Formats: sequence, C-alpha cells, structure tokens
Amino acid sequence: MKKLLYTSIFIAALISPKINAQYQPKNTSKEDLKKAQEWVDNTYKNLSQDEKLGQLFIVALYTNKGEDYINQVRNIVTNDKIGGLILMQDDAAKEINLVNEFQQTSKIPLMIGMDAEWGLFQRIARAHKFPWAMTLGAIQDKSLVYQMAAKIAEDCHRMGINWDFAPVVDVNTNPNNPIIGNRSFGSEVDNVISSALSYSNGLQDNNILAAIKHFPGHGDTSTDSHLDLPVVSHNMERLSSIELAPFKALMSEGVGGVMVAHLYVPTLESGKGTPASVSKNIITGLLKGKLGYKGLIITDALNMGAVANKYKPGELDALAFKAGNDIMLFSQGVSEGKKLIQKAIDNKEIPQSRVDESVKKILLTKYFLGLTKYTPKNPENINADLDNSSHAKLVQNLYANALTLIKDEKNLLPISGKQVYYIPLEEAPYQTFANKMGANIVIKKANEINSIPTGSTIIVGLHKDNSTAYKPYKISDESKKVLADLTAKKQNIILNVFGSAYALKDLDLSKISTVLVSYENNEDSMNATADALLGKTKIWGRLPVLVNDQLKAGMGIDLDATVTTEQNNTTSKQK
Repeated sequence: MKKLLYTSIFIAALISPKINAQYQPKNTSKEDLKKAQEWVDNTYKNLSQDEKLGQLFIVALYTNKGEDYINQVRNIVTNDKIGGLILMQDDAAKEINLVNEFQQTSKIPLMIGMDAEWGLFQRIARAHKFPWAMTLGAIQDKSLVYQMAAKIAEDCHRMGINWDFAPVVDVNTNPNNPIIGNRSFGSEVDNVISSALSYSNGLQDNNILAAIKHFPGHGDTSTDSHLDLPVVSHNMERLSSIELAPFKALMSEGVGGVMVAHLYVPTLESGKGTPASVSKNIITGLLKGKLGYKGLIITDALNMGAVANKYKPGELDALAFKAGNDIMLFSQGVSEGKKLIQKAIDNKEIPQSRVDESVKKILLTKYFLGLTKYTPKNPENINADLDNSSHAKLVQNLYANALTLIKDEKNLLPISGKQVYYIPLEEAPYQTFANKMGANIVIKKANEINSIPTGSTIIVGLHKDNSTAYKPYKISDESKKVLADLTAKKQNIILNVFGSAYALKDLDLSKISTVLVSYENNEDSMNATADALLGKTKIWGRLPVLVNDQLKAGMGIDLDATVTTEQNNTTSKQK
C-alpha cells in the first residue's frame, strides 16, 4: 500500500467554514446551540489577529519552579494572550490562586488542562491516587470506570480545570513499552474501547473535556517519546485493526479531543523521521479527512525530546499548526510561533481560514464547558477536598473489582481460620497488607523460609514500586530463587503480585497452586487485596493483557465472597 495513502484525501474539507466542535453537553437544545454560535461569532469578530493566534497555544504552569518562572508565565498570558494552561507540579492552592488571577485578566477565558489519567495525583502529590488504566482494564463492570472519571471530573472542577488529557487509548501490545504500559487499558482492542468510553463519558457527562491519546497509536513502541522519536512500522492492515481502532470507535462517540503523538509511522508518512504531530498526511489527511474528526486536535507536549531535540521553539509550533493541529500544547516559543504562523499566512502557505476553523472550534468548546461564566475557585481546604474518605472508598472498590485470580488449584482461597505464613518480596512497602491481614498471618523474611513447616500455606507477596507508572515490572532473580525453593519444599503457595501482570511473564507458575494479580502496590490496593483474600469481597477481574503463551488476555476465575451473618452462618464459593 502506498505510504501517501491519505495525502490528498478530503483536502477541500480542510478549509470548510463550518464550525463543529465535537463536544457539546448532552441534551443541548437548538436554542442553546444558537446562543453558543452567536457568542462564538461575536467573540471572534472582536479579536485581533494576534489574539486569534494566541488561542492556539497552551503553556505549562508549575508552582515548584519559583517566582521568576511564574512571572514568565504571567507575562505570556498577558502579552501573548494565549488560549490556555496545562497545570503541572505541585501546589494545588497556589495553582488555584494563579488560575483565578489569569482568568480574571484574560479577555478570552483560558482552557485549563491537566494530565490526570489516574486523577490529579498525577501532578499534585497531595491528591488521592486513582488506579492506572491497566488496573481499570481488568475490571469487568465498566460503570465503575465511569464512576472514577466522574470523581476525577469533580476534583477538576474544584481546581478550575476544564480539560483532562485522558484517557490513553493506546493498545499496549508491547510488554517492554517504556512509556505506555500501565497507562493503557490493555492489549485487547475491545476492552480498550469499552474502558476508554466509560472513562471519557464519566468526564464529559460532568462537563470536563476528554482527550483520547496518543494518535495514531503508541502501544507498540520500545522508545520513550519524552527522550527520542519512536517508530511504529506496521502495515496499514495492522494499524487499522489495532492502533487506529480505538480512535475510530471513540471519535464517533463525541469525545471532544484527540492528542497527536510524537511518533514516526512510515506507512502513514513518507517524510523520513517526520513525527505524526507535525505530519499533514496524518493529521489533515487521515484524522480530519479520512476519519472525519471535527473535535479539538492537540499536539502532545512540545517540550518532549522526540521533537524538541529536532526543531526550534516556535518553528515546531508553526509546523504543528500547518499539519492541522488546533492547539500546540506545552509550547516553548509562543511569540516565535505566532510570528512564523503569520508569516506562513502572508506567504499563502496557510490559508486564514485555518485560523478561523481552529479558533472557532476552541471558542465553541470553551462556551460549552461553561467558561464564559467563570467563577473564582476557593483555595481553602483544597488538599482535604482532593483526598478524603470518598476517594478512598471508591478507589478501594476499584482495586477490589480489578483483582484477578489466575488459578487456585488447591482451593486455598479464601483464607479463613488457617495458619498462613507471609513472605514479602521485592523492593516496595508491604506493611499495610500485613496489618490488614492481622492475626491470620505470620510474617517471615526470605532468609527464614527454612523455618516454615512443610505443607504450610504461604502467601508470597511480590511488592513492586508503585511510585510512578513507569517503574520496571520484572521480578528479581533473588525472588525467583525464593519461589523455586518454596515449590521444592512442596509448600502450598499463594503468589500475590502487587504490580503489573507482566511481572508473571518470566515466572514458572507450574508448581504454584494459587496466583492472584493485584496490579498495584499502595495502601488502597493492599487493603482491597487483604479483604478479598479473607473472603470479604468477590474476586472477578480478568487479565487485560497478553502476558505470554500460557497467560492470555481475558483469563481469570470468579471467586465469590464468603458470606457470614448472625442469622445464617454459611459460606459460598463458586469457580
């Protein structure tokens, strides 16, 4: 198939004057649409060309880089009249105060975005952490994913955020992917679509814009695009059925934003080394033309090494806009970019109608998000509001529903009234789990396994570092040796992985009776796991990824909770 398949498709549609932001609140009436269009037309008419160009840019706001940095951002907001901000680390109250200030001084309301895939915790350490997408992919009741996104939307509103740059819809078919991994719902297209749709609806039904990413698909890469340019070398048939499939499905459901990746996809772009984010073939030809997407198109962050190392600030922004993006995210050169875009317009390289199209889409989306009626947010008690019992209750329920029982050959679960030993392995904390299990377990260190009587029931906990989504999942040789020694002694082993399912990839599970995947290692996941092992909650998650030839996506066993009441002291177990 020709590499330039999409080069000339629907080019005429590029300069259509029709304004259609894909996102709009449900049950929007004709009268509401009329009012929205009138506001857009009147607002646009009263903007100078410089102000129009400013709407195309979003810059980063950090609160941990000092006052000089904040003053630089303040000057960009004031002088370059930019369209929005992406909130980064780390002080929520200070961010609220700055957003209030900038919104009150901006002629056009600012779009405030954040990478909040697993909640605001992704950028604000004092917020409560929600599960990673890989964990959510194991959950069978996708209404729970909707509930999570709705709660994230609530937290966004509390902060004055309008756009969550989520969910990731990359299909993670490469276990060694250094940048997607836990951020993907899994390796199966249908599961990615259903999980991401619930997530997107949970945001947008609560008036927070979603952005599916990273178009045209970052799931089968082995390079971190923050550092260098990854290559996706699949043919068109594969791209269409795997990488592009979630985007095609979700764009038809009204998701308001698509984020374009810094990837080189030679099947879609013949220009050697040209990233998708600055490829006219991919953005204008494929995304806008062939796929007919009319929502907001935004670049991935322009400070990432895949592009920042190759292009100058400003130059990169102009190339991205020429390619068909509406918004340049994390711009490193707003004033230079505006000048270069205007120069390209003057030289007839870009029609003015491109500016009209993008800015009117941006304005219409801002109207639908309620930004014309912005009210300042209150910074008081913000940390408590972003991390309280309502978060913990929801999050523990999510982890409980994600738990995946791969096998339980000797019916060792649930644990009730048995003497059980517990051996914590790997590098991360485990005490929360031990405390929750209480008197049911006796803790033994790895060098104490010889003191455990033969034929004992032993929980081996593989506790992986949960501090970021990007930590390696591989199990150490030391832990593998402990497992081998225990199986040689014919112990009854419950292997509990507090980490990625990919951690099972290189383990010999043939002589291990029971294998449970908890996906993450934090207080909420450990509490949820302990409750399940004690029979308090049902286990019914499914593997979201293909791990190896023995462990395939969709695997999992249902295990009912043990039911105990004063009136009817019974237990039930279903497999």
